[in-house]
Amino acid sequence: MTTVREAALDLFRAHGLTTWFGNPGSSELSLLQDFPDDMRYILGLQEIVPVGMADAYAQITGRPALVNLHTAPGMGNAQGALYNAYLNKSPLIVTAGNQRRVMQNQNNLLTNVDATIVPKPFVKWAAEPALASEVPAVLAHAIHLATTPPFGPVFVSLPMDDMDVELTDDQLAEIAAVRDRKVVHAGGFPAELAAPIAARIDAAHSPVLVVGGDVERCGAREAMVALAERIGAVVWSAPLTGTPGFPMNHPSYRGMLPPGRGWVAEALSGHDLILAIGTPVFRYYPMIPGPYLPAGAELVHFTSDPDEAARAPMGEAYVTDIRAAALALLDHITVTDRPAPPARPQPAAVAPAVTPVRPETLWGTVGRVAPDEALWVSESGSNETAIAANIRSSQRFPHLFAAGGGLGFGLAAAVGAQLAAPERPVIAAIGDGSIQYSVPALWTAAQHNIPLTIVVPVNHEYGILKQFGGIEHTSGVPGLDLPALDITAIATGYGIDAHQATGTDHLAELLKTALTHHNRPTLIAVPTTTTGPA
Repeated sequence: MTTVREAALDLFRAHGLTTWFGNPGSSELSLLQDFPDDMRYILGLQEIVPVGMADAYAQITGRPALVNLHTAPGMGNAQGALYNAYLNKSPLIVTAGNQRRVMQNQNNLLTNVDATIVPKPFVKWAAEPALASEVPAVLAHAIHLATTPPFGPVFVSLPMDDMDVELTDDQLAEIAAVRDRKVVHAGGFPAELAAPIAARIDAAHSPVLVVGGDVERCGAREAMVALAERIGAVVWSAPLTGTPGFPMNHPSYRGMLPPGRGWVAEALSGHDLILAIGTPVFRYYPMIPGPYLPAGAELVHFTSDPDEAARAPMGEAYVTDIRAAALALLDHITVTDRPAPPARPQPAAVAPAVTPVRPETLWGTVGRVAPDEALWVSESGSNETAIAANIRSSQRFPHLFAAGGGLGFGLAAAVGAQLAAPERPVIAAIGDGSIQYSVPALWTAAQHNIPLTIVVPVNHEYGILKQFGGIEHTSGVPGLDLPALDITAIATGYGIDAHQATGTDHLAELLKTALTHHNRPTLIAVPTTTTGPA
């Protein structure tokens, strides 16, 4: 007879969920026993790693990703990564085992007492099936919710004794119906809404687009390019949006808005109509005083997320399919003779230098060597401005970073991104402090021979915290220096080919070798200048 485990695996197959990211424990063994040959299990040595890998894998493939964790302790370890995935709007199907039902009342070892509460608020939905026979239906429910805009993680707790329960013919027939059904999302933007907004765009002196990661996630990238070119608009990425949402080599593109209220208003000065599409409006840190918008400017917001629309402090919002909204606006815009904005200047030329080098020199060198199809994943707070300034890619998802800002995303996400896009070289730009939060991902990369290239700026400090200290007027803060870390020795211990660059020429040579051969994970440490005292 068919067991609950077999029915669950069959459901996963039906939804294309054959790659698992996980760190199992004893309460997950009953689900994983006799693991099928048509599935693969990507092991992370600590729970933040499989969640981070799955986060990037789901974003790049545009498909949900399956995460397998270990009851309450594993979920606790994963919570920071789950926070990032929630703000990245990644459709993760997170499962964790639980103690046998007959042992839970005594709170025996590994009992997750309130299993559905543990991952909240960083999941869209959480459940533990009331009956073993309901496991496949609850998993299907979770999959459909995760892939409904706004996308996001979901969680299902699976008591370990449910897996071997045998299902009746009637139960199997019900499960088959649940397994084979479809949930289709269709949306539009009616002409009676599009026409007056298009008229405002036509009448605007200087419209500007501010786009977010949902432009990529919802397949609206080409429509956004067409809209920008039709109305002659400058395009910015919204602050802290996780991925640019626009080709980074496009002449109209200006980069990411700085994440402070006053900074945003200053950057948008001179524009009288702001179209914010596929992004929250806006996410700020630190607190930079100033108006939300330039004087006299109006903002129109298009989002698939009702909460984003409700919490925005300014503008008018439309909860909609953002691709449909962009196409509808294109149908009604009549003023098309605005001159195209001047192209953004190319990155400054890099003069040869020996280490320690400035961040601008480091990332200028990497940007010069990186091919257009490179997929960048970054987590290096004090280097992020220089990193983004040197990415000029035409590709989808040219650059990933954690919209939530929780450390540990970068290295794990780079591994997941390379698994999702084996044809694209992945460049992981990870600070020497940030990399410690998910350093076991090096082992996963080595074991699976995942050929990403990891570039580590080594400044032996939490440079971004020192920068924030200057903004917040704090001094004498302990714990901001990181002496005696040797990332090349750590990487070598995990089985990675590791090198330390001695200057820009050496760095370029190492990069060319890693990116050309593209058959082994490589780490390149680059000593950089420091931020200075806190």
